[in-house]
Amino acid sequence: MIRVQRQDFDPGEEITKVQRSRGDVGALVSFLGLVRGESGGERLTSMTLEHFPGMTERELERMEKEARERWQLSDVTIVHRVGELKPGDRIVLVVTAATHRQAAFEAAEFLMDYLKTRAPFWKREFRTSGEHWVEARDGDDDAAARWRKG
Repeated sequence: MIRVQRQDFDPGEEITKVQRSRGDVGALVSFLGLVRGESGGERLTSMTLEHFPGMTERELERMEKEARERWQLSDVTIVHRVGELKPGDRIVLVVTAATHRQAAFEAAEFLMDYLKTRAPFWKREFRTSGEHWVEARDGDDDAAARWRKG
C-alpha cells in the first residue's frame, strides 16, 4: 500500500495492518522518519514538501514493485506526507514484511535509500536564517548506489 498525504498517520496502526494482513510474515521492519528540529547547525522552523499528484504515486509503486522483485516480500507499506511540516512531525513510514528478516531489512533500506535520493518530492526548509531547497547529500547518493543493477 502506498499513500502520499497531508494528514498525519499512526505508525502503530499502520504496522498492525501489515502484521495482520498475512499469515506468512516472520519478520516485519519499519522505518519512521521525523522532521528534525535542526539542520546544518541551524534551528529549523518548518519544512514544506511538494510533489506531483499521480506521478509521485506511480513512481513509488514502481519502486515497490522493484523491491518485491528483488526480495520475497509478503507486504509493503509506504506512507509519505506532503505539505507544511514542523519539527518532530512524522514525515515518512516504510514497513516491509517477509518470511525472513534479511529480506525485510534489505527491502526497507532499499526503499528508504530510494526515497532519500530519487523519489519525486521537493523539500524546502525554513530556518532561522532563511529558506532553501534541499538536495540529496553525497552520503545518501552513496548509500543508494549500492542498489544499482549492473
